[in-house]
Amino acid sequence: MAPEEIARNFTVILARIEAARKNALKPAASTKLVAVSKFHDTAHIRLLLEAGHRLFGESRVQEAQAKWLPLKHEFPDIELHLIGPLQTNKAREAVALFDAIHSIDRPKLAHTLKSECERAGRSPVLFVQVNTGEEPQKAGVAPVDAAGLVAEVRGLGLNVLGLMCIPPFGEAPAPHFALLAKLATESDLPLLSMGMSDDFETAIRFGATHVRVGTAIFGERD
Repeated sequence: MAPEEIARNFTVILARIEAARKNALKPAASTKLVAVSKFHDTAHIRLLLEAGHRLFGESRVQEAQAKWLPLKHEFPDIELHLIGPLQTNKAREAVALFDAIHSIDRPKLAHTLKSECERAGRSPVLFVQVNTGEEPQKAGVAPVDAAGLVAEVRGLGLNVLGLMCIPPFGEAPAPHFALLAKLATESDLPLLSMGMSDDFETAIRFGATHVRVGTAIFGERD
């Protein structure tokens, strides 16, 4: 995609977020744009950095390391979020690189992260991923088990502040966002990571604090 298209898309998405917030009955206190840069090159990312944006999302630890370590030296105020599944053998690298991890979905991962946070002396913000559609092929804890996992992660002293979901493809997203918001309220969690390029405005209506938008900014990935 041409640089001017990316810059224009970015401006449009920011305007749509603000419009959705104004139209929502009870929007979150703020809604942050996580610009999803996975599979997109540094040249495209720089366009947003030069426009002042600092919050980005990646789904693979190795790809993020190669891309973002040099950029973090150049732009030390970058906030990097891991939005994809995390394997326990990548936990050390994830804790070192990411400021937030959106995909906590099992106790074993939480225990591994506790050890790595203690070793590194840093504690990323954590989101528990909820499989709101209970799809067998998708990561995330079942809704009925979400509160239990949140309590276990909290009990480890980890910095768990929110929930994340990805609604099933082809289904209306609103019921899934409503469910996630309800579960977050029940567990007294302030953050909701929900909504992507096709449905972020709906997510904002249900109180999204973080929307993860990639394609609508950068175009389709190669």
